[in-house]
Amino acid sequence: MELRTLRYFLAAAQEENITRAADILHITQPTLSRQMMDLERELDTTLMLRGKNGLTLTDEGIFFRQRAEEIVELVDRLEQAFAEKNSDVSGVISIGATESVGSRFFAKLIKQFSEKYPLVQFNLYNEMADYIKDRMDKGLIDVGLLLEPVDTSKYDFIRLSQKETWGVLMRDDHPLAGKESLTQDEISQYPLILPLRERVRAEILNWLNREEKDLNIPLSYTLLSNAVLLVEEGLGCAFCLDGALAIHSSPHLRFIPIRPEHTTRSVLVWKKNHLFSPATSLFIKEINMLRTKIE
Repeated sequence: MELRTLRYFLAAAQEENITRAADILHITQPTLSRQMMDLERELDTTLMLRGKNGLTLTDEGIFFRQRAEEIVELVDRLEQAFAEKNSDVSGVISIGATESVGSRFFAKLIKQFSEKYPLVQFNLYNEMADYIKDRMDKGLIDVGLLLEPVDTSKYDFIRLSQKETWGVLMRDDHPLAGKESLTQDEISQYPLILPLRERVRAEILNWLNREEKDLNIPLSYTLLSNAVLLVEEGLGCAFCLDGALAIHSSPHLRFIPIRPEHTTRSVLVWKKNHLFSPATSLFIKEINMLRTKIE
């Protein structure tokens, strides 16, 4: 039985509804239902009665909820105790981050950790997600902030709650600049600047319902900050996320979301079953202690 399963059960019990609990946890309803059924099978008892009006805990479920709350609280207190005990910890934590709205949360997390452990230093690499994963696999980056889609099979991770919306960045004198949203047919006739990341690029082409050879793509980019300069020069319109800080670099640029809406989320990831330095281990514990706030 995993601690995460206990947290899942407590969320379902609190909401009295699997669908609402799954939304709060940012997992799918079938996944949460399967987790709860596996838990009941493991305990060989019925914890919840499922009806049209939601969930009702059985007597065994009420007892289990009480014990689960005690266990989760003890774990949280234990982690906090070790964090306080190691307040003089030092070292360097290497982190990698993509351009996203999740960067704001990451910045607050790092600032909070630095105030708690002032002897710890951070090395920050701003890279494309694939480069960050490669450096993580080589042990050069400890914790990464990536944008989905991400293959998390090799990592432990936390998905952030903020949604990021895909759209197109263009000059304010572009013929489409007055639109509230853009369709594939409207934008595909103009020069386009696309991300180099293969999986993201494939999603964009799928939305456009066109092959690369049928589009005018004068430039591809890894980080948007430099591509924005080419948008300002009128080279083309850049596909990007509304959370990228670079889209606010000029008052003469306009971000327009695509239609139908296409969103994604950021994830914090670190290698599974890896022996980290004391400073990094403490940083990861800090992330896990905040799991209920950021998932």
